Formats: sequence, structure tokens, C-alpha cells
Amino acid sequence: MREQLAKIRAEALAAFESVQDAARLDELRVKYLGKKGELTALLKQMGRLTPEERPVMGQLANDVRAALEGALEASSKKLEASALERRLQNEALDVTIPGKAVSIGRQHPMNIALDELKDIFIGMGFQVLDGPEVELAELNFDRLNAGEGHPSRDWSDTFYFDRDSRVMLRSQTSPIQVRAMDALPLPIRMVAPGRVYRKDEVDATHSPMFHQVEGMVIDRGVTMADLKGTLNTVAEQLFGEGTKTRFRPHHFPFTEPSCEMDVQCHKCGGVGCSTCKGEGWIELLGAGMIHPRVLEMSGIDPEVYSGWAFGFGLERLALRRFKIDDMRLIFENDVRFLEQF
Repeated sequence: MREQLAKIRAEALAAFESVQDAARLDELRVKYLGKKGELTALLKQMGRLTPEERPVMGQLANDVRAALEGALEASSKKLEASALERRLQNEALDVTIPGKAVSIGRQHPMNIALDELKDIFIGMGFQVLDGPEVELAELNFDRLNAGEGHPSRDWSDTFYFDRDSRVMLRSQTSPIQVRAMDALPLPIRMVAPGRVYRKDEVDATHSPMFHQVEGMVIDRGVTMADLKGTLNTVAEQLFGEGTKTRFRPHHFPFTEPSCEMDVQCHKCGGVGCSTCKGEGWIELLGAGMIHPRVLEMSGIDPEVYSGWAFGFGLERLALRRFKIDDMRLIFENDVRFLEQF
């Protein structure tokens, strides 16, 4: 048995020393040290020895096992170091090569226009408010003086959630004005941007989902002159000094008197083109003096206070601001288009 132990030790140490890969090393481990390995098989013959030989052979076998396990560990570390070295060589980086430019993205033109608009109104002393997109028809229509039978309440124009037409996707951000009149102390100066929903067909200037910005001022002695002066100032700050606007009489149930404000078409300069549908002007917003009945429904005395309100589509503002001729470009999210801004 002594000779057999010496032979196993010599063969195993030589094999561990010359092994070149981890898979082969594991095969050698099983061959010599496994449950069915050569050393284990030899140790099973210890029962044939005399009582005097067993301690001697047992100690010798333990020494052989320790030597083999030590050689196995050393070979394993050697192979790991070699593998790491090869990996470092294969994955080495040339630090002199220019790195790849990291794109951090840019603001969407809608966000740029909205941020500019907020800055303008905050600078005028307005506060920015928000409200729910799923709204009650009472606040979207009734409290805005648009009673039953008004065309905007028809199912062909508005997205309702129930058969009774009481819960809906808001068609305007004006309900936030109602909430402001109910909750805020007078005087009030506020703007309310947000998404709104109407059953419009998609074209160059319309979308079933778009963004509105509503504004309202309520105070003593407020007049139509204040409204026009404020909106003209906003238009010049947004589109540049000398921006041409016009106000046309209109009708809105929420305001009386009412008007619409247009800005000269940015594409044709007022001559007429497909963007402005040949008119030379693009409708920007509707506005007017708040109807006395609307004030009364919020508990505000129209004999003491007056106010004006406006609402416009943010997309149209962005189209005019960045000279974009088709609203659909804003929603397509083509990076080549958005990188221009």
C-alpha cells in the first residue's frame, strides 16, 4: 500500500502541475480525490492491514490527501489568474480613443412653450393651478353657464363615462376656474394648463387630445381693456415685439361680452396659406368678461367684482412659437424633428 500511495501522489502532483484548463482540473480532482477516486478506493483497503500497520498507513494516506488538495488549490488559483490575465488583455481599453458622445435629450417644444408661458404669467402675479382630467359635467358645463342642450354637451363632441352624461373627460380646463372661485379668496389671478379631450378629427391643427391653458382674473374694477392689454403683452413676449393680433366678437356662455384673439400666420405673414386655411390669421384663444351669472353661482357679487377669462390651445401656441406647420409632428415623437428645438 505504501508503494501505491506514493504512485498516486506522484501521478496526481504531476497532473495538477501540467493541467491547462479548469475543466481538465476538475476531471483530475474527481479521478484522484472523488468518492470513487483512486485515493478513496485505496483507503477502502485499510481493513486488510494489521492493527499495527493501520495507524502508519492512515497517517501516510492523510499526508498524501493533504498534498493533493494543496496542489489542487494551487493549480486552481493559477488557472484563475491566467484566465483573468487573458480577459484583461482581451477587454483592454485604449484610453486615447475619443469617447462616445452621451445624448442627454432636449425639452419637447410643448414643454418649452408651456414653461415660457408660465414664466410670463407668474411674472404678472398669476398663480398656476391644476385639476382632475376626469371631471363632473356640472363643473365643466353647468357652472360655466352652458346648460342642457348646449352643442358642446352632445355625445358627438364629448367623451362621457356614464349614460347620464355626468362624468366625463374634461373638454376644457375651465372647471379649474370654477374650483378656484369656490376655494380661493378674492382677488384671484390664476392660469391652469392641462390636457383636455374632444371628439375632433386629426388634422394639421386639431387633435382629440390636446393641451389648454386657461386664465382668469377677478377683482374690483376689472375691464375688457385689462384683458386686451394683458393678452397683447403675452403675445409679444411669446412671439416677439410687434406681433400682430386681432380681436373678433364671439359668443361663449362663460363670458359676456366675448371675443376671439388671432395672431398673424407665421408661415405666410398674413397672405394666406394651407396652415391658416387661406385667412392669414390663426385663432389663438377665446376670451371675455366673466358672465355675472357665473360669478353668482360661486357666491361672488357681480355688482362689486368683475373679471375676465381666456383659454387657448397650447399646441397652437407652440406651432406659432416655433413656426411648425402641422400639429401632428408634435405627437409623433420623431427624434429627428424634436432635436431641432
